Amino acid sequence: MVSLLANLVCSGKYGCVYKDRIESEEHAVAIKVFKLDQPGGTKSFVAECQALRNTRHRNLVRVITVCSTSDLTGHEFKALLLEYMVNGNLESWLHPTLHEHHLKRPLSLSSRIAIIVDIEAALDYLHNHCMPPMTHCDLKPSNVLLDDVMGACVGDFGLTKFVHSYTSTIDGSTSLVGPRGSVGYIAPEYGFGSKISTEGDVYSYGVIILEMLTGKRPTDEMFKDGLSLYNFVEKSFPEKIGEILDPRIIPCYADQDEEAGRAVHQENHHQMAGMSCIIRLVKIGLMCAAETPKYRPSMQDVYIEVTAIKEAFSALQG
Repeated sequence: MVSLLANLVCSGKYGCVYKDRIESEEHAVAIKVFKLDQPGGTKSFVAECQALRNTRHRNLVRVITVCSTSDLTGHEFKALLLEYMVNGNLESWLHPTLHEHHLKRPLSLSSRIAIIVDIEAALDYLHNHCMPPMTHCDLKPSNVLLDDVMGACVGDFGLTKFVHSYTSTIDGSTSLVGPRGSVGYIAPEYGFGSKISTEGDVYSYGVIILEMLTGKRPTDEMFKDGLSLYNFVEKSFPEKIGEILDPRIIPCYADQDEEAGRAVHQENHHQMAGMSCIIRLVKIGLMCAAETPKYRPSMQDVYIEVTAIKEAFSALQG
């Protein structure tokens, strides 16, 4: 049960997450309490248990234990005890509220690249190293959690599906509209009745990359009348990509005096090299978020490229 000292961290459709302390754990934990009065709440709990039962990876949120019992009034109580991620979720770093602006430093390009690699590692594990393979089905920034060193872990497996057993999946759904997901991140083919596939996660991953680099949500008001985040980026790629990047990741250099000229020249060299890494990332984002599934790369192919980009950028930092 959640203690009286627990603090509400966030609330979603199927559950609330509290920060709490328990005797058996040295650090604070996150307790996800499922809303069993909500349609799909119990199914979400079962889905997470099924998905997380045999998974263990550094980029997946660690489950400490599961609780399924009744409270003092006889009502069902189901919860997951999870590792608490002290830096919250990616959403709050990309789009901080007015209050959070004063609490969080801008997310650097180096951190964004590392997070992109971490998310990829989690998806590659789910798609290629689990038996049977799994799809997350609800990948979005609010489901990417950050630890004390800004390492990223994918969480919220309430919609996860096993790839090779769609008609008998853990939630029992055989709906032709495919899995539920989040507007802006769910693959377009699911809206046409396509069955779930790993390509759907790849699409969501591509959208997240484009969002991380532009600072724009796929659901922003500017995206209407046929304009989407994808074609907004595509129209500027590659020559004008600098014009649409999140300004927080590209240092802006004001007019400098002669004495600072040499230092600025060196900085500009690093900035150009950094822009090369960004262009490579944008290309991956566009490939992954392609409208047609067959044109999207596999996560194994993406791993090779994003790892190379991370290494190239790290070399620039010395």
